[in-house]
Amino acid sequence: MSLLKIFSTYHFSRYYKLGLVVWDIVLLNVAIALSFLFRYGNFDLADDRGKRTVSLLSNVFWIFLLLFKDSYRIIRIERIDTILMRTFRLLLIHFAFIAVFIIVLNYDEISRLRMIYFYTTFFIFLIVFRIVFMKTLKYVRTKGYNYRRVVIVGANATGERMNRILSKDLTYGYRVMGFFDDETDSDTQLMAPILGGFEDIEDYILTEKVTEMYVALHISKIEVINSLTLLCERHMVRIKFIPDFQQYTKTNRVEITFYGNGNVPVLMLRKEPLEITLHRLIKKLFDLCFSLFVIVFLFPWLFPILMLLIKLNSKGPVFFVQQRSGRDNQSFPCYKFRTMRINKDSDKIQATQDDIRITKIGAFLRRTSMDELPQFFNVLIGNMSVVGPRPHMLSHTEQYSELISNFLVRHYAKPGITGWAQVNGFRGETKELADMKNRVEHDIWYIENWSLLLDIKIMWNTVAGVFKGDKNAF
Repeated sequence: MSLLKIFSTYHFSRYYKLGLVVWDIVLLNVAIALSFLFRYGNFDLADDRGKRTVSLLSNVFWIFLLLFKDSYRIIRIERIDTILMRTFRLLLIHFAFIAVFIIVLNYDEISRLRMIYFYTTFFIFLIVFRIVFMKTLKYVRTKGYNYRRVVIVGANATGERMNRILSKDLTYGYRVMGFFDDETDSDTQLMAPILGGFEDIEDYILTEKVTEMYVALHISKIEVINSLTLLCERHMVRIKFIPDFQQYTKTNRVEITFYGNGNVPVLMLRKEPLEITLHRLIKKLFDLCFSLFVIVFLFPWLFPILMLLIKLNSKGPVFFVQQRSGRDNQSFPCYKFRTMRINKDSDKIQATQDDIRITKIGAFLRRTSMDELPQFFNVLIGNMSVVGPRPHMLSHTEQYSELISNFLVRHYAKPGITGWAQVNGFRGETKELADMKNRVEHDIWYIENWSLLLDIKIMWNTVAGVFKGDKNAF
């Protein structure tokens, strides 16, 4: 009998969290020891009272973070990069806490360089261990061990969607046996066999030793769902329900939150990361730092040059100030360098290709997106963000909100100097209604998927686009 087969007979999953927490503490203390070795060449100073206090606190707080944040929850279909990102966030929280502790208690004898050695070493250990651990689990599952036998009740589109998710990768450790249903959805192509009707379920789960059941039935079949619940409870089969969100919305990106001490589940139409206070603070800090950087390093020399060129090229003010739609559809004054001759239609008609209103220097500013530079003052004031849905003229907001049902959803976030829609080619003139629908779709996707890394990616692509050129930049 192979070693894997012997181990598969034991239920190690019941104890893996405790074991992994213990192993993490081992890694943390090895990293502490190595940080002394890297910094001082020996371990003599490790016995200092202040350093022992910080080391002890590092252990206690890391254990607290792991257990409180449930860091070692492992969803079989979770990607490795998601697990690594969660670990990285925990390490940042740990670093911030320890840094504040050292500063408040004025532990001057704590070497900052040694702490850098410690966190770098610990980070490498954590990442390597988690990758090896997940790869090992995946290898074991590909060999046919540590898998779960699954049946899906509901031979419909929702059930088939779950089947494809569970069957996508053998390393997830799921083996979908098939579907049970009294009625088959003829419009859905099922990739697993029909095993029988509702009355056949009990005999099958006993014979085939099924471990999990996924129920993808409409809420109208509540009696069947209740009987399945009792059946699974009686035979120790874990039952999971796939909510029929389609009766509320066509989107699959819904979020469930709990009200009243977690007693009442509430379905929300979409996930909004920026509704989380910590995320808003991170974005605000990014906006302030980036806008200050641009203003401090570009304003003193670049702004005077551009202002002079604008004044020499045509009559009128240097800046163009226009009321635009902001967060929660509140209007605000949006600043730009003036790129057109003074005209009465500037608040009504978009700029078009070869627009006769655009000045020569204005065409250059639009092509390079430098006409948007004054909006960094909007960011500093707080009515714009560096990255977000582009703000529209008030007349356009009124017009398109009548034509596109979810148009105003893009105003859940602060407008940005650049955005996800812009770096994906949806900028400039919107000749057809489909152009604006695509822009709105990308803006809503950004609101639902925001992260700091996404903002940095958009900024990088924006800068790259300035040098490569954009056919829609006019």
